[in-house]
Amino acid sequence: MKNDQMPPRRRAVLRLAACLGAATAVRLLGPDPAQTPGRHPSGPSPAAGPQAGAPVRPSAYRLRPMTAYTPPRYRPARPPVRRRPFLRMAGTGRSMVLTFDDGPDPRYTPDILRTLRRYDVRAMFFVCGEMAAENRDLLREMAGDGHVVGNHTWSHPLVTRLSPAGIRAELGRTSDVVERTVGRAPDWYRAPYGAWNRRSFEIGAELGMEPLGWTVDTLDWREPGTGFIVRRVRAGAGPGVVVLSHDAGGDRRQSVEALRTYLPELLDRGYRLTVPGTAPRG
Repeated sequence: MKNDQMPPRRRAVLRLAACLGAATAVRLLGPDPAQTPGRHPSGPSPAAGPQAGAPVRPSAYRLRPMTAYTPPRYRPARPPVRRRPFLRMAGTGRSMVLTFDDGPDPRYTPDILRTLRRYDVRAMFFVCGEMAAENRDLLREMAGDGHVVGNHTWSHPLVTRLSPAGIRAELGRTSDVVERTVGRAPDWYRAPYGAWNRRSFEIGAELGMEPLGWTVDTLDWREPGTGFIVRRVRAGAGPGVVVLSHDAGGDRRQSVEALRTYLPELLDRGYRLTVPGTAPRG
């Protein structure tokens, strides 16, 4: 039967069915109402993404860098194990190095720092960890003025009587305090009383430090008088000389006064008071 011969009622039914099918196809192929701007679904939001209009929160997992691709932390080359400490600075011309042990002490270290600052001179401070932990502001002042902060153990023991674990604890704890405070671990260390042994050289090298002794002992730890300290420095002055003084460990008023006298004298004699840039290697 041809279409033009189909009864009117049947033709109407077929036309209605065609319209309903077209509407269903449009719904299946058209955009999801939940993804259409300005429209919101009546049911729960789809699991494939955040609800429209809600703030997007970044995934903590996606923000976390992959460990395998993070750059390695820079570590300077480990120095060789020495058999003896450096006693002077070679190849420094007409230069000398001033060093101060046992601090920082809030009674004396600030005066020494002020004198050094007045003459624009850098020095080395070998600090004890237990003093450094209580006076971190002075550590930061030392580093801020360009002085070298060295390691003088934690509690100033006689190193030769310590076990390897004891030496490592004394040096390691102090290096940790210095690094956390000024952002850099010490490159240099000095054994209390100048008492070194093979283990101390080995462990110091493991911690990235070189051993430094001294050329001239001012004997200020005996409190021999300001004039005596000044004469010791005058007599021992010379190229590459390392001078030992103290800014803690007792009454150091004589050390403070002596520095005010001999420092300008050394500068007038043409000496340059300086510090090593980094510990030598090799």
